[in-house]
Amino acid sequence: MGWHGHLKLDYRSSSSNGGGPRTTVLDSHNGPLRVLQSLYPEGDAVCHNVLVHPPGGIVSGDVLAIDVNVQAGSHALITTPGATRFYRSLGAPGLQTLTTRVAEGGRFEWLPLETILYPDTLAENRMRFELAPGAEMMGWDVLALGLPASDQPYDRGRYTQSIELPGVWLERAQIDGQDTHLLRSPLGWAGHSVLATMWFASGTALTNTRREELLDAAREAISSDPLRATAGCSSPHAEVVVLRALAHRVEPAMHLLTQVWQRWRKLGWSLAGTPPRVWRT
Repeated sequence: MGWHGHLKLDYRSSSSNGGGPRTTVLDSHNGPLRVLQSLYPEGDAVCHNVLVHPPGGIVSGDVLAIDVNVQAGSHALITTPGATRFYRSLGAPGLQTLTTRVAEGGRFEWLPLETILYPDTLAENRMRFELAPGAEMMGWDVLALGLPASDQPYDRGRYTQSIELPGVWLERAQIDGQDTHLLRSPLGWAGHSVLATMWFASGTALTNTRREELLDAAREAISSDPLRATAGCSSPHAEVVVLRALAHRVEPAMHLLTQVWQRWRKLGWSLAGTPPRVWRT
């Protein structure tokens, strides 16, 4: 038997003492999964939360479930204080699920730090984002294979991941440590150990002008990135723009995603892109 944890977050918007909007969160949890206090580094309108898993990693038999509701007019940003680690499995898989619903006029940012797969991982990570018409979000996922600095390559194990915007975009992949065709081929990971995926999504079709602005901003960040992660950006559907990046280390991928996040925030929402303080601790 592993750890079983469930966290429910309900974000809502009300008027602050100054008359402007204020996003607050009502949270409930069972097991080892919770958020720290709400932070407001950008003012009352945007609520920042840091997701904490005290055991420090996900192992055989663990089941962690996160449910997020972002109500109309509210804006939530969730990140983590460190990497999510899927450790070696003794037989039963570890499972993490995230289900998010964003109401009309709501905004959501899912910005965790990287996910690290240890050798012999057997795990699954499911993410589903339901956006109502007029809702928008930004999210990313950074997947790092093994521990290259410790000479522990990800050469055994199996990890299944899905990212879903229902009816718009479905990303589902299985990473097998022994699948050299996937991990070594130039049509796959090409020998890299880090894959980053980032997206800007809307519950309503983006205008052509807005889509092109988001694409151009990402491509400019890629071309000017001094760390030179291998990356590209496209729009597979009128409601989503997707960026992909491959790197040999986490830092170049995270640096690029942060640069794009700052540009997309300014273009899409007229907001500054000041990185959460926890990323620098």
